This record gives sequence, structure tokens and C-alpha cells, in this order.
Amino acid sequence: MAFVETYRQQALDAINAIDLALVEQAIEWFREARAEGRMIFVAGNGGSAATASHLVCDLVKDVSYQKDLRFRAMALQDAIPTATAYSNDVDFTEGIVETLRNFARPGDLYMALSGSGNSMNLVKGIEWANQFGMKTLALTGRDGGKLGAAAQLNIQVSIPHMGRIQDAHHVVCHMLSYAFSETP
Repeated sequence: MAFVETYRQQALDAINAIDLALVEQAIEWFREARAEGRMIFVAGNGGSAATASHLVCDLVKDVSYQKDLRFRAMALQDAIPTATAYSNDVDFTEGIVETLRNFARPGDLYMALSGSGNSMNLVKGIEWANQFGMKTLALTGRDGGKLGAAAQLNIQVSIPHMGRIQDAHHVVCHMLSYAFSETP
């Protein structure tokens, strides 16, 4: 029991480290994006990619199903052939920004998830999105890294353990989606 009790406590500590005012601001950005018909682009690598995909699934299915007002959202890493083509033919760090160049419009929202905050494909995406006139949101851990520093809004879980950071990021993503499915 010692391991699971410790894990649970550390996960709760990570969740308690979430700055709820920043999450509320992110919810408002999502509300505006939905109301204005703007795209929400979400991206991550590894476990953060899975969380990004989960968030997009929640937004386009659970929150939008049978509704007149719907979310327009895309998980950029889900386009596996495109991602691997850029990785193979150009450079891994170019895939996100090049996909944004194809689909994004000024005023859209780009959200990047990275526990380290130093995934260069995500950092390049956020830098480009800032220059292009998009809103930029990061979910980071530890010290926020380059991604957190570049984001207009950074929800940072300042703990060292990647698993607990990802646990907290998943909770934030559920806060973002359930804010629309469980409130009027």
C-alpha cells in the first residue's frame, strides 16, 4: 500500500498546484473560440500527445454532439502520415509549424502540452502562432521551459515528476472540456 498511497498523494499535490485562475482564463479563450467559430489546434509529444488527442475528442464529440454551437478543434499530432513525412523529409521540429501554416487563421488558438516545456516542435509552433496573431496556451511542468516562456498563457505544474505533471495536465484538460458539458 505504501507505493499507491504515496502516488495518490503526489498526484493530489500536483493537482493542487494547478493555478485555477489560469484555467478559468483558458476556459474563456475556449468559449470565445467556440462562439467565433475559430479553430483550436492542440499538440503534444508522447504522453502529452495522447492527452492532446483526448482533449480534442472530448471537445468535438462529448461537448459538441447534438449541439448547435460546436467546437472546431484538431490534434495536430494525429495526422501521422504528415508528421512522419516532415520528420523524414524535412525535420521533426518543423511538422507542427508547417501544419499550422496550412490551416491556422489569425485569432485561432494554439495549445501545446509539454512536461519539460522544451519540445522544439511545440516551441516553434508557439513562436509562429504568436507572430501570426493567434492566442497561445501552454500546459507545462517543472520550470515551464521555452514553451512556457513563449506562451501568452502558461498553466504550469511546477513539480519534477513527469508522470505527476501529466496527471495534472489531464485534469486541466478535463476542466477545459467539462466546463462546457457540465455547466450551462
